[in-house]
Parts: sequence; structure tokens; C-alpha cells
Amino acid sequence: MNLHDWIDELSDVLDVDTELDEALVLDLARAAAHNVARPAAPITTYLLGFAAGSQGADPEAVEALAAKAQALADGWDRPANAPDPDDINDPVPDDSVVDHSGDVFEDEQGEDDDEE
Repeated sequence: MNLHDWIDELSDVLDVDTELDEALVLDLARAAAHNVARPAAPITTYLLGFAAGSQGADPEAVEALAAKAQALADGWDRPANAPDPDDINDPVPDDSVVDHSGDVFEDEQGEDDDEE
């Protein structure tokens, strides 16, 4: 059985008659899984379907909804309206002349506390 057979059988069992763009749904699931978390993939596609159904969306409207969800997933690694890290050219400060030999890090503080 291939994916198309599965979709046909599942549609019959769920009593839905719809045009499905598998590539659109799979691309959205991939973006959600990769950029958010793996469990976000089925939840995202479910919510896309729920939104499409509740709005009586035609295929073009489903594509628009999916594009909104994809944009959200693609940008999920940063807060809304944050600039793309690839577009930021902040100079890296040169601290090669700073003596860090006396710096104590969090892990070392815990070890010192255990030794006392």
C-alpha cells in the first residue's frame, strides 16, 4: 500500500471528501519537526486541517494557511520580529589581552563547595 492508497482509505474511514496536497502537508510537518520539535509536526498539521475545515477553506486558502504556519515554524528559533542572525554583522570584541586565569565558573564553584 502506498501513501495515496492510505489517504484514500483514511478519507473513507473518516468520511471526508477533500483534495489533499500531500507535499504541502509534508513540507509543513518537516518544518515544524525540524525548527520547533518533532512532536510539533503532527500537531501542526492537525491544526492546519482544523483551521481549514472550520473556515471552509478552498485549496488556495489552505495554501495560505500553510504558508503562515510554515513562516512561524521557520522563524521559531528566535522571537517574533527578531532579526535573522545571519543578517547581523556585530563585531566580535578582542579580549585576547584580558587575563581570565582567575575567573571562576559555575561548575568550579560547585566543586569548591563540595571540597569544604
